[in-house]
Amino acid sequence: QVQLVESGGGLVQAGGSLKLSCAASGDSVNRYTMAWFRQAPGKEREFVAGIRWNSANTYYADSVKGRFTISINAANNTVSLQMDSLKPEDTAVYYCARRTSGTSWYGSMLGDFGSWGQGTQVTVSS
Repeated sequence: QVQLVESGGGLVQAGGSLKLSCAASGDSVNRYTMAWFRQAPGKEREFVAGIRWNSANTYYADSVKGRFTISINAANNTVSLQMDSLKPEDTAVYYCARRTSGTSWYGSMLGDFGSWGQGTQVTVSS
């Protein structure tokens, strides 16, 4: 069973940057698609960014495209999310997730991911 632990959240002004990290233990991220989701107060958890384990494919929600960059270091079992040009609407708890095994590597729905971290808070002030 994999354990996922996020770090790097905090308070930042609009226009600033943060880098989130997700460390996996107990199992590998190799051969899995990894993703970041976020959940703002009173809202449903939503997909932010995903990456295939070999970095061959990355994909993003339209709301973060061009501002966020997801990367994976399979050797270190870590996944990162570089967040630039942050906006107040990016304020949320950010979660790292590992896709369940399936017929397709792609996934962006909550049900596509079976392992989750505890989340890290990101607050963007205006």
